[in-house]
Amino acid sequence: MDMNRREAIGLAAGVAAAGALGAAAPAAAQMGPRRLGSKEKVAYWVATITPCDSKGQFDPGAMKAVMEWHQKCGADGVVVLGTSGEFPSFSVAERKLVTETAMKHKGNMNIMVGPGTPNIVETIDLAKHAQSVGADGLLVIPPFYFNQPPLEGLTDYYTKLFEAVSIPINLYHIPGTSEVSITLDLLRNMMQYPHLAGIKDSSGDPEGFAQFLKNFPELNMRCGTSNNLIPAVEAGMGAILADGNPFSDKCADIFKAYRAKGDWKAKLAHLRAAQGIMRDHNMGANTYAQMKYVLSLRMGGPMMYARTPYPQLTDAQKASIKAGLDKVMAMPA
Repeated sequence: MDMNRREAIGLAAGVAAAGALGAAAPAAAQMGPRRLGSKEKVAYWVATITPCDSKGQFDPGAMKAVMEWHQKCGADGVVVLGTSGEFPSFSVAERKLVTETAMKHKGNMNIMVGPGTPNIVETIDLAKHAQSVGADGLLVIPPFYFNQPPLEGLTDYYTKLFEAVSIPINLYHIPGTSEVSITLDLLRNMMQYPHLAGIKDSSGDPEGFAQFLKNFPELNMRCGTSNNLIPAVEAGMGAILADGNPFSDKCADIFKAYRAKGDWKAKLAHLRAAQGIMRDHNMGANTYAQMKYVLSLRMGGPMMYARTPYPQLTDAQKASIKAGLDKVMAMPA
């Protein structure tokens, strides 16, 4: 692409951004009661896949089945269009359809939507859409691709979002994928907004997660990895787990046991044992295809597939994964 064309595209994008941002109706920034977007802080949310058919197209019928499955398993909430939902692989129009389909079949579960993109215009557009269809909250990844934007820039990005919508917003800390960290200082800058609900910490870093818990006990500092689940629950926080795709029932059992004052750590150990078996039978399969395949088997269909650029499973991988799942299902409860 020549420089003139790049400059023209940049100018057009700037004009569009100015129009969209100028039209945003600001949300009240004055402090009020903190809005967390769910009845309980100690709750299990599944970071759901986005089901596709064999041609790679979003499958609304399969999405309905997935939502009904998670409700049957006992999930408190569902996050759509997060990392497990392959959100960068879908267009804005497709993401709106996914959101609308999930909302149509939410049952008694809470719904959190991932509207994040590298540009604030589309992020606000998707956030407003989620709010308009009744979503309970947002999970917003920072503007990825850019290499660690400065605090000032990230504060400006999120400020524009917080001013544009009023539903609870959670910041998504997954630096290993986004290459952009949610820092303590960024959270402090956003604390003026009562609809800052918390974060999802998928870093897997116990020390960093401990700092989030220590500095922001009034927020919901949800863990996104099972290795931080014990400190999260012991601090009165929740979790958003991709492990809920193959094992939504086992994830829900952890939180059911906690609420019943039972041995919830034994339930967590059971989940981790299942995870270990599935890792041993992975045969190098990509995460998205594997999660969808296992979930398809557990639900009894329909079959769901990964979207490009991720390949489908080979017959050998399917056989190994199925063998692993059979071992998991034979485990004592």
